[in-house]
Amino acid sequence: MEFTEEQLKRYSRHIILPEVGGKGQKKISEAKVLIIGAGGLGCPVGYYLAAAGVGTIALVDNDNVELSNLQRQIAHSVKTIDVNKAESAKQTFEALNPDVNVIAVNERIGSKNILGLIRDYDIIVDGTDNFPTRYLINDACVMLKKPLVSGAILRFEGQVTTIMPGEGPCYRCLFEEPPPPGLVPSCQEAGVLGVLPGVIGALQATEVLKLIIGKGKPLKGNLLIYDALGVNFRKVRIPKNDNCPVCGKDPKIKDLTDLPEEYCSI
Repeated sequence: MEFTEEQLKRYSRHIILPEVGGKGQKKISEAKVLIIGAGGLGCPVGYYLAAAGVGTIALVDNDNVELSNLQRQIAHSVKTIDVNKAESAKQTFEALNPDVNVIAVNERIGSKNILGLIRDYDIIVDGTDNFPTRYLINDACVMLKKPLVSGAILRFEGQVTTIMPGEGPCYRCLFEEPPPPGLVPSCQEAGVLGVLPGVIGALQATEVLKLIIGKGKPLKGNLLIYDALGVNFRKVRIPKNDNCPVCGKDPKIKDLTDLPEEYCSI
């Protein structure tokens, strides 16, 4: 594609970077990214990817905007309270950058539809807030060999990792099974610092752009942990588990429809 004068001006700070240049910006403009969850993490991820000019951004969320979301979910506003989150974020991202094709999917994600939802996208971003869905997304990405950038937040701490199926460990290599219900509190129960999703979401967006342009080292095989109160980052190595139930040598999980019923909702 040839960039217009307006696009050259919009993306000039990318294009002058030797690691990006015109070729890298072209890759960005042709990329297709699916973000699952248009809440605390999905908002900053989508915002920065839209600003960067990612050609197609799909947002999956069947929830509606509530007043309590606005403390951290920056793609929404008081004007979109009671509006579907994916649709609200779509309006925000398109207002920022009309070059981007933003697709809002008002759908509850589950084992029966996730493979169809992620199949046509280059990179998947997990911005969800519960363990069953996080494992479902991991398993689906491993099965379809889709790169996955996963983030999580709670109170003052956040985590990011990038999963490259066939090249390194998956989420189940780190934690084979979700914790029992009620063991780990949700953000609704334990709270979350409003700016924390911005930090973690920006890191997720960075990982996505690095994967698109093929530069730098992704967080493959590593879990990056951020402690906001202590202002420190630490990186934990994730070993590949040959006995992993989804990406091991003899995987037990081969069909998503065999997963428990709770693997069904964002």
